[in-house]
Amino acid sequence: MDTKILLENGTNELEILEFRLGENSYGINVAKIREIIPYQPVTPVPNAHPSVEGIFMPRDIMITAISLYNCLQKGESKPEGLFIITNFNKLDVAFHVDQVIGIHRVSWTDIIKPGATVNSAEDGISTGIVKLNDRLVIILDFEKIVTDISPETGLKVTEIDALGERTRSDVAIVIAEDSALLNKLIGDSLTKAGYVNLTKKENGQEAWDYIQMCEKEGTLSKHVQCVITDIEMPLMDGHRLTKLIKGNDATKTVPVIIFSSLVNEEMKRKGEALGADAQLSKPEIGNLVKEIDHLVLH
Repeated sequence: MDTKILLENGTNELEILEFRLGENSYGINVAKIREIIPYQPVTPVPNAHPSVEGIFMPRDIMITAISLYNCLQKGESKPEGLFIITNFNKLDVAFHVDQVIGIHRVSWTDIIKPGATVNSAEDGISTGIVKLNDRLVIILDFEKIVTDISPETGLKVTEIDALGERTRSDVAIVIAEDSALLNKLIGDSLTKAGYVNLTKKENGQEAWDYIQMCEKEGTLSKHVQCVITDIEMPLMDGHRLTKLIKGNDATKTVPVIIFSSLVNEEMKRKGEALGADAQLSKPEIGNLVKEIDHLVLH
């Protein structure tokens, strides 16, 4: 299946691949997918996490296979179906699913935060829900699934300690990040690194509303001196936010750092075209601080 459908930059749209586990529909951002292949036997790993089915090498890369059935507390996967092979946070991971339904183009404004409509197992690893042809598709948080299984793949907060003694800075930084956990971890890390003037927002729309409010009040230069944004967020994604900031005369000189698990070569080209000042992959919190230093202290 060709997953390389081209999207225009900064349109606030994404491609969702819909897949099934049993009778339930789930979704993944096509930007995370490398390829989809038929299920093949895997080699079990001793003492592995219960959700890890094993490892295999479809070509020359070792890939970990993860059972979404196990992650969602729905039992064990059957030795059939498909592997959706993904690449994000610089990791190659295969997710075992029953079948792939197809690709849908949707707007981030159509994606709602999960609420009472999902059960507790899904609630913890769902980033949003979208209605497609009268059925609800739950978009799973694949980063959280992988980090729960293997915590060392997550945000490397210890990198902040390696930066050594640092002076306190009052540079006003706006953070747009929909994951409550990552929002807190990024905030805590930046505070530890001396950046204490932080405004946290849950998505690009909230961040843009705040920026526009500051512009209207004439306090932009005081309250918005740097923006750090995720890419995948409900209502408004990070690319759209970057496009709005860089396309507005009042805000175009504000440094924008894209901090996302989706940063790869293709995504970097998109970010550059939109005017992003720096782009970093999610685990690299130490490098994020260095980029902020570079952009706001020089």
